[in-house]
Amino acid sequence: MKLRMQQILHVWVLGMLFLTTGCVSVPMVSVEDDAKAKTFVVQKNKSNIYLYRNETFGGAIPMSVSLNGRVAGQTGPQTYFLWEVDPGQHEIASHAENVSTLRLTTEAGKAYYVWQEVKMGFFLARSTLQQVDEETGRKGVAESKRAQSGF
Repeated sequence: MKLRMQQILHVWVLGMLFLTTGCVSVPMVSVEDDAKAKTFVVQKNKSNIYLYRNETFGGAIPMSVSLNGRVAGQTGPQTYFLWEVDPGQHEIASHAENVSTLRLTTEAGKAYYVWQEVKMGFFLARSTLQQVDEETGRKGVAESKRAQSGF
């Protein structure tokens, strides 16, 4: 019994090391596209949604993200997505050990910022999506690099 508990402890420690170290690689856009997105310009008839993950915790774990039911790609540590969308209802989902969803109603000419917070899970990392204010969102995006989105 004691040996079994030690094995469980070793697996748990290795899992925590895996969650807190290492770095996953996700497809990135060009430096020019990243810089353009960080001007935060929104077209008059569109809305911008920035989803960012500015933490290094859980760096070895990519997290899939979907927008309106379609897979948009994966985030890694210190990455973000920019989606230019039509104004209206949108649902963002982060798929990790759990699924966290956030619904936004966007207006034309405005930008919206969503933080993908990484948390410790039982077996893998978990995530929580939270809408944040513009100042907080711009700071988080500025700390990150733009990942390639599926649309």
